[in-house]
Amino acid sequence: MQQSNARSGSYLYQIGIIGLLFFIFGFVTWLNGTLIPFLKLACELDTLQALFVTFAFYISYFFLAIPSSGILKKTGFKNGMSWGLLVMALGCLIFIPAANARAFPMFLAGLFVQGMGLSLLQTASNPYISIIGPIESAAQRISIMGICNKIAGMLSPLILSSIVLNNATAIETEINNTTDAAVRSGLLDQLAGRVVAPYLVMAVVLAILALMIRRSSLPEIDTAAESGEEGATPLSAGRTQVWQFPHLVLGALAIFVYVGAEVMAGDVIGVYGKSLGFSLDQTKYFTIFTLGAMLLGYILNILLIPKFIAQQDFLKYSAILGVVLTVLTYFTSGSTAVTCIALLGLANAVMWPAIFPLAINGLGKFTQIGSAWLVMGIAGGAIIPQAYGLLERSLGYQTAFLALMAPCYLYILYYAVAGYKPR
Repeated sequence: MQQSNARSGSYLYQIGIIGLLFFIFGFVTWLNGTLIPFLKLACELDTLQALFVTFAFYISYFFLAIPSSGILKKTGFKNGMSWGLLVMALGCLIFIPAANARAFPMFLAGLFVQGMGLSLLQTASNPYISIIGPIESAAQRISIMGICNKIAGMLSPLILSSIVLNNATAIETEINNTTDAAVRSGLLDQLAGRVVAPYLVMAVVLAILALMIRRSSLPEIDTAAESGEEGATPLSAGRTQVWQFPHLVLGALAIFVYVGAEVMAGDVIGVYGKSLGFSLDQTKYFTIFTLGAMLLGYILNILLIPKFIAQQDFLKYSAILGVVLTVLTYFTSGSTAVTCIALLGLANAVMWPAIFPLAINGLGKFTQIGSAWLVMGIAGGAIIPQAYGLLERSLGYQTAFLALMAPCYLYILYYAVAGYKPR
């Protein structure tokens, strides 16, 4: 009995550690929704320039997903998670000189370094949620991790915006009405300095967590490479390259457009709301609405899949919902349009949990590199918001949103109907 209790306690401890890491993913990732309007004001940027926040953060996944696999083979998974946290802490520290100089390129460098750390951390931690318990309950654990991620995502903009965007509308009005260049510069410097304290605290917390992970009792993963046909499946036998799996290649593109759509719904909603006439004091909280809808979606995933509905069918209906909400956003305005964008979080919630396993199905010995390809697809969060910033200049914010988001959901619908099938 005591031995059983000990195993149970160890299992809950491991779940708690990984849950904390997923909380960190969400907290750091969804700070971008607050940073975009903050840096747009503090560094005097237009919409396209401000959206380089998401570009710098998410493009790091494209460059570092495959190298992260090589790093983890040398460091081990537990030490890799520790190093990932330390790299994220370094990215937070870069914000301090960036704020002091009010230098937007330096802010972008800090965001890229944070993305580097997250890429390593996610590549290391995602396998753990599958191996630390029975494989039959892995899907349940993944959904629980998603809830940890989105709760953190709801808290992070609330906390950061209350610090850096406190009384934001009055500050924006004062800056815009100031004609003296020196006074204006002083106000902007004072505003930029607001990020120093929160990011310094984050750096310290991340460093402490890195030490805690390094000294934890998390089990190591055997990463011995398989050779020849060992580890092959009926689908993978005889194939020599990962791109010989069409459902994987199509799945990587599905991840690309999904993450782009998720970032648009979560991070760009504030910019969109500002274009609709909402004040900065209102739009700074809009990301929370999207994440709340995503949290509801994760709960539905746990309750409905696979007992009541297959994951590919849920993905199909969610893509249809995404198309409908995107069209409604175009034909409405004010709070109705903002609500439609926020509800896209509900449509997006099932997409990563459904696309990822469908895309790696049957890869056998190619599963590891195939997973890295899918992680590279996270770069969609860098490219699609930038495309929106470009289109918004010529087409307007509503048409640009429709022109980008509708094709994203239509492609995901295709993948849910036919593209996921191994051949």
